Amino acid sequence: MTPHLTTARALAAALAALGLVACAGTTREQPSVAQLETAAVQAQEDYVIGPRDVLTIVVWKEPELSIPRMEVRLDGKISVPLIDDVQAAGRTPLQLKEELTTRLKEFVTAPMVTVVVASVGSKLVYIIGEVSREGPVNMQPDMRVLDAIGLAGGLNPFAGKSRIKVIRNQAGAPVEFTFDYDRFVDGTDLAQNILLIPGDTIVVPEERPFWR
Repeated sequence: MTPHLTTARALAAALAALGLVACAGTTREQPSVAQLETAAVQAQEDYVIGPRDVLTIVVWKEPELSIPRMEVRLDGKISVPLIDDVQAAGRTPLQLKEELTTRLKEFVTAPMVTVVVASVGSKLVYIIGEVSREGPVNMQPDMRVLDAIGLAGGLNPFAGKSRIKVIRNQAGAPVEFTFDYDRFVDGTDLAQNILLIPGDTIVVPEERPFWR
């Protein structure tokens, strides 16, 4: 399957999900900033590594075993000095750290291993509406709403800046959060620039001059 086809199908799935929610005619829960931030932090702690994620692996005082940047292969594995291939996809960074620590004990006394996701290539957020480039955006560590908008090329001139929506599946149900771009830029409400998690959809509506 080509990357373009995969991307198109992923975007189509996101749009279909939004359509189903809209047709339901129900009012989505309006979570607080604190609730969304807590959920995002928890999601980061539980992050599961996937293919095309880039990892940094540091073995303390063992520079020849450390890896500044390594992309997880499509088969989900990485190659590590001395221990060859290791399954990375499907594990959290903590689980991978424990695996590497155990296997390196054969060669190193009390190895101290750190695993960091340096770049996310396996997870996506979606942005649709009045931006320069609609579609999926590769998730990055600590990505926030404004980061995603920037990666989509910024807002169009007719974007409804005060009514940007972040839609998230939380505990099996969609929740919606409003991001007011102007209030963030003028410093009135900085907290609303929430952390994103994989699967979030950002909807930038068209401006309505007489909308209330």
